[in-house]
Amino acid sequence: MTERRAILSGSPFEEQIGYARAVVDGDRVHVSGTTGFDYGTMTISDDVVEQAEQCLRNIGAALEAAGCGFADVVRVRYLLPERADFEPCWPVLRRCFGEVRPAATMLVCGLADPRMKIEIEVDARRPQGG
Repeated sequence: MTERRAILSGSPFEEQIGYARAVVDGDRVHVSGTTGFDYGTMTISDDVVEQAEQCLRNIGAALEAAGCGFADVVRVRYLLPERADFEPCWPVLRRCFGEVRPAATMLVCGLADPRMKIEIEVDARRPQGG
């Protein structure tokens, strides 16, 4: 039987809405859309680049809990309310994904909270034995 396990970050949104930060399904890891909230303090920066950095810290923690890392990411989706906010984030995103080169999509759309300037979702494949 394939392992299926939920990974929670402690964000109150997970309980309020009914989802997990990530789900491990066998060797696949699906990380939910992740915003720039620091879940320990429930604060969020006004700066899109700082939000992108926090998104990646949150995603990195979920990947680690799942037994993998950014090198195992095969798909990434970027969601932003403002198209112009994407390019300033590129250097931060390249640090995590520049060598990995996952399939990627960027969408301009509304997010759940007007303070949110970027949301990032990833899918990864755990290494053998991960």
